[in-house]
Amino acid sequence: MLMTNSHGMSKTHNLNRLAYFTAVVETGSFTKAAQRLGVTKAVVSSQVTQLESELKATLLVRNTRKVSATEAGKLFYARCTSILNEAQLAFSEMSQLSEQPVGTLRMTAPNDYGTAIVAPLVAAFRRQHPDCQVELYLGDGHSDLMAGELDLAIRVGWLRDSSLLARKVRGFRQLLVGAGADTGQFDHVRHPDDLSAIPFVANMALPDPLQWLFENAAGETATVQWQSDLSIDSAPAIMSAVGEGAGLAILPDFLVQDHLATGTLTHVLPDWHLPEGGIYVVLPAANFRTAKVTAFTTMLRQAEKVRGRE
Repeated sequence: MLMTNSHGMSKTHNLNRLAYFTAVVETGSFTKAAQRLGVTKAVVSSQVTQLESELKATLLVRNTRKVSATEAGKLFYARCTSILNEAQLAFSEMSQLSEQPVGTLRMTAPNDYGTAIVAPLVAAFRRQHPDCQVELYLGDGHSDLMAGELDLAIRVGWLRDSSLLARKVRGFRQLLVGAGADTGQFDHVRHPDDLSAIPFVANMALPDPLQWLFENAAGETATVQWQSDLSIDSAPAIMSAVGEGAGLAILPDFLVQDHLATGTLTHVLPDWHLPEGGIYVVLPAANFRTAKVTAFTTMLRQAEKVRGRE
């Protein structure tokens, strides 16, 4: 703590000495204050003497039976106890923040993953931690965590180089899908070379939405370059369009797996694979993580672990 004296110079005061002084006043003894603080009597005496020297005031009256505060000491003691109580409250509040999820958890996630996975998980998180509020921002742009307004970001795909801390939750597959399996319109597709003539719905949120590399178990690769008359910047909207017969699209497994199970979508060329991506929790650089961030990250990882076994 810095104080400015009458000559405009800065002087450093050791705030630890306030604790020594208040302990002496409250116990009425240097010996008892030393026992309370776990130090020697000489240390307590030295610290109080230095405090009096800094303040240029006598704070304590010492006699053989008891130590008592002077008038100045009583006034200073009242201030000291207020300062120390506030400090203890600050430590208690920070301890609570580190132990129990409280406050507002602010996060961002892509539209597709946020809608399919994060939003339902947020509801479960709120039920478990009713003292914690959540603000979830959905969008396919990359929000700036360094601005300090977000606690975490969930990013899907391939991470850019970053100084931020990224923790991979799990990988995901990209699947080529079309309208429901009962239509039979894709039965003739046996190889990626058969795809270019089929209408394709492009995802404008991707850097190169029309060119895709396929690979099979034998290591054979094939690159498909589509022409698209329909481009959409939202994966859930693309899925809806595909379900209505707009053509093929490449979408993440977490978005389409329920629709594949019910037959409203079909997996085209299941023996050919596309590059896999990752799901990441991205955190700003920090020495400590609040309980709300740790609790939600743990919940997300557990939920994805269960989903991975389904």
